[in-house]
Amino acid sequence: MSKFWSSMVKRTDPYVPGEQVEQKDIVKLNTNENPYPPSLKVTAAIQQEMGRNLQLYPSPTASELREKIGRQYGLSTEEVFVGNGSDEVLAFSFMAFFEPGNPIRFPDVTYSFYPVYAKLFDIAYEEVPLNADFTLPIHKYFHSEGGVILPNPNAPTSVYAELEQIEEIVKNNPDNVVIIDEAYIDFASKSATELIRKYDNLLVIQTTSKSRSLAGLRVGFAMGAPSLIDALIRIKDSFNSYTLDRLALVGAKAAFEDDAYFKETVEKIITTREKTKEALQLLSFNVLPSQANFVFASHEMVPAEFLYNELKKEGILVRYFNKPGISNFLRITIGTDEQMEGLVVKLSEIIKSY
Repeated sequence: MSKFWSSMVKRTDPYVPGEQVEQKDIVKLNTNENPYPPSLKVTAAIQQEMGRNLQLYPSPTASELREKIGRQYGLSTEEVFVGNGSDEVLAFSFMAFFEPGNPIRFPDVTYSFYPVYAKLFDIAYEEVPLNADFTLPIHKYFHSEGGVILPNPNAPTSVYAELEQIEEIVKNNPDNVVIIDEAYIDFASKSATELIRKYDNLLVIQTTSKSRSLAGLRVGFAMGAPSLIDALIRIKDSFNSYTLDRLALVGAKAAFEDDAYFKETVEKIITTREKTKEALQLLSFNVLPSQANFVFASHEMVPAEFLYNELKKEGILVRYFNKPGISNFLRITIGTDEQMEGLVVKLSEIIKSY
């Protein structure tokens, strides 16, 4: 620890992402990326922009992209905010809506960036234990002193809370902001976006990294009442007016314009997910009900850590969390049919040899 570190640096406990391995022969099922490339319209838009004005700053308001996203969800430009990945949008949201001294609530098994941001910005928090079946105890999120943040579907569990349950949480926190992190919502049933004009304390955050195959461009967005969006813009402009570069802006806009490709790839992933779930269950895995682009699975006999290490030796990366309550589970990203079939074959061999 350096003597020059600030108190903020000293209290940080940084987020640890999934392994990023550059080897070409690795089957990467550990970071919930989309196995399919982005729409050809995205690459065409980026190539066209590369020959234009890269010497000039991008739009600080990102109004064209915000308008395009708004139209997709029946919202106005003033109800949409965009940032450099949903992680940045989440960070801005912690600063914009949560106060030190007023504890916020989120699940005890959830996206591990939440406690990272809470510590970074000195915000107290309460971790609410999940039910035994990994569902949310909805009533325990009512009347939070500082606000609520939770992913839906949850990560890493993949479990989805019905829209009616989300609405109950929003309704029972009228004086605080409820943030619903919908990184995986396009693989699920209903988005909370349809509640935005009903509740001025609801902020919905989504990303283009998963369902729109743009993890490499880093484009996230938030939707909510204009007053919430204005708060996010004030925070952003106090850090960096130009969070999205020109290539990201045109690429994301093109991704939203190619709705047919988006729907096609999402449907392929959902179909593969269900086939993979059935195959894993035949190998005696307990697989939680997934509405994401990954599954969360635990074998009845073979420890998850052993499976993780053996798969890694075979060139297949999955995610293992050595944390209370989930240390015997693997989070497995849904890849192509070929990748998932290869995974099942290797798992079968490992289990037999255990």
